[in-house]
Amino acid sequence: MWGCGANLGRAAFTGKLAHFGSFAAINPVILSQTRITFVFLILLPVLWFSRGGAQLRLPKGDLIHFFVIGVLGVAASNYFYYLAIQRTNVAIAIIVQYTAPIWVLLYMVARKLQTLSWQRIVSVLFAVTGTTLLVEIGTSNFHLDVIGVTSALMAAFAFSFYSISSHSKLKRYDHWIVMLYTTLGAALFWIVFNPPWKIMAAHYSAVQWQYMLVFSIVSALGPYSLYFAGLRHLEPTRAIIVSCLEPVFSILIAVIVLAETMRPLQVLGIVSVLFAIVVIQIPDRKESTILVEPIE
Repeated sequence: MWGCGANLGRAAFTGKLAHFGSFAAINPVILSQTRITFVFLILLPVLWFSRGGAQLRLPKGDLIHFFVIGVLGVAASNYFYYLAIQRTNVAIAIIVQYTAPIWVLLYMVARKLQTLSWQRIVSVLFAVTGTTLLVEIGTSNFHLDVIGVTSALMAAFAFSFYSISSHSKLKRYDHWIVMLYTTLGAALFWIVFNPPWKIMAAHYSAVQWQYMLVFSIVSALGPYSLYFAGLRHLEPTRAIIVSCLEPVFSILIAVIVLAETMRPLQVLGIVSVLFAIVVIQIPDRKESTILVEPIE
């Protein structure tokens, strides 16, 4: 679903959907803001009526932590990823963002939450290499832009941050609560950064608003709920390596739906990513438990 979201996002803010009618390009800031805000606005009434307001109340300390995760993790990763796509292309954004397994592994090892085992090293290397092969770094039409590449790297750091931080919170709360409050934190940040009256001044059409709603469901509500659900049962290194399946499914969807041709390098990339996922799931006999600390 994230793979579909990347391509839908680029189509939205490059104006490639103009043939659908009054559909001018949408700024990455607006797309990032509405994407997360719509998710919160959908989740809040559903959880409120299904669980009751009392069950949604959290201690002040946890609320602050969720706000930090929402701003520095969710909001930052969304904005920098789409800015990278706008300034360069989907290929570069994916390659740089999916260096995230490296940063997660280095952090976990530095904090002595994991050991630097052979399986983790091999798995991370194959995941990053496979992602690079999938987007065919040597043959794609690259536009190397300093701001774009830097933004993709910032997205990688933010992705790593909320994967590690959310994992610690998922030990205490279910993934719907984690999603609700991280998206709340991100939405509040966006309201300050880009107030509602600025959005209204853009005079987006009904078609654009419908697109942004559907986009938020496809690219955020669905994939985030699945990712957080998986992160509750997997330690961050495993979870973020499995997330490298995004470009795999992007390629497969393009082949099946758009009748695109899959090249040998892409096949090799898919095999490499799948190998990384298999290797990282092999139990480490030296570690009976994984200790995860929250990021302060």
